[in-house]
Amino acid sequence: MKQAAFWKKKFFPPLIGIAALLILWYLICRMEIFSAYVLPSPAKVLESFRKMWISGELFEDVGISVARVLKGFAIAFVLAFILGMLRAVFPAAGPYFEYLVQFFRNVPPLSLIPLLILWCGIGETTKTAIIFLASFFPMYLNIVKGFTGCDRKLLEVGEMFGYSRGESFFRIILPYASADILVGMRIGLGYSWRAIIAAEMVAASTGLGHMILFAQQMSRTDKVIVGILVIGLVGLATDRIFAFLIGKLLKGNYENGWD
Repeated sequence: MKQAAFWKKKFFPPLIGIAALLILWYLICRMEIFSAYVLPSPAKVLESFRKMWISGELFEDVGISVARVLKGFAIAFVLAFILGMLRAVFPAAGPYFEYLVQFFRNVPPLSLIPLLILWCGIGETTKTAIIFLASFFPMYLNIVKGFTGCDRKLLEVGEMFGYSRGESFFRIILPYASADILVGMRIGLGYSWRAIIAAEMVAASTGLGHMILFAQQMSRTDKVIVGILVIGLVGLATDRIFAFLIGKLLKGNYENGWD
């Protein structure tokens, strides 16, 4: 009984919200407030989704986009972790790169696309760089927060046991910062999905971003909406998987205000 109530409380409100949005969409199309060219009906979008599913083109584009997101995200995480570790183990090293990080944090990745094309061409490197720039900074800030916010009393205990700087980092600071690191990774992954459209609009011939751009050029608004919905669904799925892993790794001991 309790389990049924739990699932009802967890899934019923979102389903109501989705149903309300679909009904509103249907009514707008039914009353012809916008032309079918501007806003196709839910039935038209669903039919386009079905055809793309059956043909397999949707799976190919999703697979390519996922691979690009994971590549840029992984590179961003490694660099963010290394720089965050330098800030924690060697605090004096921070001023040498901190201001550069804060400067580029405020520069939109889209503004760097012309330079990236000049430097890296129109291949995969530019697309990876755009995703990297979108996901690096939220991860770096959370990693630094976790490393530098370690309880001083724990570090003092480590000093009493004769821990070296490296031992203190791996035995005390890193476990203490694990929650912030995982949450930063989750946020960074979300930013990676937000950047995939811009990344794949740079002379790409595959991926969800290219699919949306090509559909727009062919005046297929229904396919544009399918692409947007698929990106949202895939991004939501990866976020929920990450949230599940965070819950398992931290055993429910960390609350961040969002599930």
